[in-house]
Amino acid sequence: MNFRVAVACSFLIATAPIAGCVAPSPSTPTPLVSEPKNTWSPELEAEFQQRAEAIIRFHAGPNYGNTHQENEKRSYPKAMFDLLAGNRERAIAFLQSEDAQADEHRHTEGIDYYYAFTLKGQIRKYFRFGDDLDPAYKQRMFEGAKKWTERDPAERSHPLYGRGDGTGQDWSIRRRGGWVDRRNTDNLRAMREVAVYLMAEETGNESVRKIYQQKLQRYVWALYHIGMGEWDSEIYHGHTFAAYLNLYDFAKDAEVKALAKAALDWLSAAAALKYYRGGWGGPSKRDYGGSNVVYGSPAARTFSLYFGNAPLPNPNPSLNTLYAITSSYRPPQAVVSLARKQFEKPVEVLATKPMYENWKPGGEDRPGYWETQFFGRHYQMGSIAAAFADGDVQPFKLMAYNSQRGVDVFAANVGGGWVRPGKHAGDRVGQFRNLLIWLRPASPQPFFFQVPKTAKAEIEGERWFFQLERTWLAVYPIALSSYQEVSIPNEKFARIYDREQTLKAIPTAGNYVGFALEVGEAETHGSYDRFKQQVRRKSRLNLSNLEAGRVELRGSQGQTLELAIARGTKLPSLKRNGEPYDGFKNFALYRSISGQSPISLGWKTGRLQVQTSDRAWETHYPAGPLAD
Repeated sequence: MNFRVAVACSFLIATAPIAGCVAPSPSTPTPLVSEPKNTWSPELEAEFQQRAEAIIRFHAGPNYGNTHQENEKRSYPKAMFDLLAGNRERAIAFLQSEDAQADEHRHTEGIDYYYAFTLKGQIRKYFRFGDDLDPAYKQRMFEGAKKWTERDPAERSHPLYGRGDGTGQDWSIRRRGGWVDRRNTDNLRAMREVAVYLMAEETGNESVRKIYQQKLQRYVWALYHIGMGEWDSEIYHGHTFAAYLNLYDFAKDAEVKALAKAALDWLSAAAALKYYRGGWGGPSKRDYGGSNVVYGSPAARTFSLYFGNAPLPNPNPSLNTLYAITSSYRPPQAVVSLARKQFEKPVEVLATKPMYENWKPGGEDRPGYWETQFFGRHYQMGSIAAAFADGDVQPFKLMAYNSQRGVDVFAANVGGGWVRPGKHAGDRVGQFRNLLIWLRPASPQPFFFQVPKTAKAEIEGERWFFQLERTWLAVYPIALSSYQEVSIPNEKFARIYDREQTLKAIPTAGNYVGFALEVGEAETHGSYDRFKQQVRRKSRLNLSNLEAGRVELRGSQGQTLELAIARGTKLPSLKRNGEPYDGFKNFALYRSISGQSPISLGWKTGRLQVQTSDRAWETHYPAGPLAD
């Protein structure tokens, strides 16, 4: 298959372009670059290296862990960090020690090429640190990889366990069988497909290399044309990114290297939109509930290495930073500016996300989720609409500037004992810039809200006010009792959220419950006291049709948002400023309907653009033929 990807350069507006680059235009994709590389300023690189040195010091030490099952996802990066810190002898001794399950890997010379998380580390160990390994051990890795990629390992039966006997732990070889971990999440697929490709290329198994090149092409095509199934995951976004760093750093084929860069550029841009001063914004897929606080998200703890712009140092750098620190890849400078929110605000960005398993029939036909993201001067607020329940989706989050710790988080959800992720059956969420309405059929399930303990909280009649450092919230409970503070009944999450308070509000009476929200800041209202005054005088929540499932919020600046639970659809029916909202007909992955969008990517256009205050960057991934 002949594959070409257009790779654009990053440009500083009103400045001469980088030598050797051609400025992109809407009509002409830039040509393939044989050694594509984003150029950084010396200042950005110095910041990166300073953070990298701190991370190496943090992770250096002899306590690596072990090689049982997929535990190498921790132990291998730990050992490689220790090697970078100068402790070569003990790190190499561990990296080439006998695998705990060597007997189950006899068909690959005792080398673990099974577990996806292990593969990510094996690749970096072999290619990046191979010269430090004993030549005999490195040759053993080569011979094992040659056998592993003689045929597609995902299609081969394990010598001991065949295709798996269904017993044991979910990810064990005995349970699943085969020659490689065949689980199909985005991050596991990336680790597997990148590793098989690179080892097939390294050992000369050309037929398998071509099979996996096609798999990689289809995945990157999906990123640019329909989106990522595991979109913006607070846990897994960094794992997928690290896998493609391996492809970028070690692929010999120039077109595959360009393919890897295309993936990394897209993943970086998606991360930049959700990253804010060490926080990770919502909505997000595969959210496990730890990201409603600065550095709570492993993805934020990965991308902070590139993006910085946080007042606190990273307290627990993700192990995926090992791959970034030892890689030559850098995101486009415009993407860094996007992460630092250096663009004209306020602006509303609309986005779509595909179904989780977007490669299955129907996955390429239409989006599965519609996202609204509003960027004020000192906050960003995002919400999601979908026609189905989804238990691991974070449906709403607001991150507000905090000078001391980065951001404060305001979040909400139903059930589960505290604010936990999940888009529940019946949830209808609508957003119009700084206004939001969440409505659902009444049930005994309470609403939970998270606010920082430093917030000034006031209840005035039917409104709750919260004063954050530069951002102010007016919350209208809908058929909910007044809130009470509750403790989190989970020790782990209670530690994560020890500086937050969880508020619980019980449904009262009627057919529907929920809340409405208006957000203000100095640029729109002047001061917190003036915000409250304007909300009292001008804002109105119309509940006259609540029993029919219709609510209207008039904000203090005159904008209106109406949400109705309509028959025949599980998506909310919305009116914005009195006009029916047709945003659910929008399929674009990123766009703005008013103002300059800082990021744009049309549905199946493949043209990704980032526009910030001082930089413009564009790349184009053509439609091209796809693998099955």
